[in-house]
Amino acid sequence: MALTKYHIHEEIDGVKCSIAEKNCTKDRAEFLKNLLTYNGFEVKIGISAPPKALAKPAAPDAAPVEAEAAPETYTVGVTDIVFNPVHALYSRLLHTPDGHVVTVAYWLQKETVSHDDVPYYQR
Repeated sequence: MALTKYHIHEEIDGVKCSIAEKNCTKDRAEFLKNLLTYNGFEVKIGISAPPKALAKPAAPDAAPVEAEAAPETYTVGVTDIVFNPVHALYSRLLHTPDGHVVTVAYWLQKETVSHDDVPYYQR
């Protein structure tokens, strides 16, 4: 999930980054890169570590079953280590290229996106 309650830091290409999202697709990583770059952040994208195989042998004597190859996923981070995506969204700090405030729906790329001028806490 994109929004976490933790402020996560990792190294991407040898640079300490605040993580915006992990295990996302290439299209999602490109969307976040464009959005965050527009808002003045230096963005780093790295390949996420593949998930551990979950396949177990059916019986103790059986040969191990091969897990299907997982699709390649990416980690998106910004070099500003105080960046926190939850804080940035709910504090209305990010803006779209057309001048609207980035909402949670926009961040999550929901099909029906509304650009509300009313903060979430006043609804």
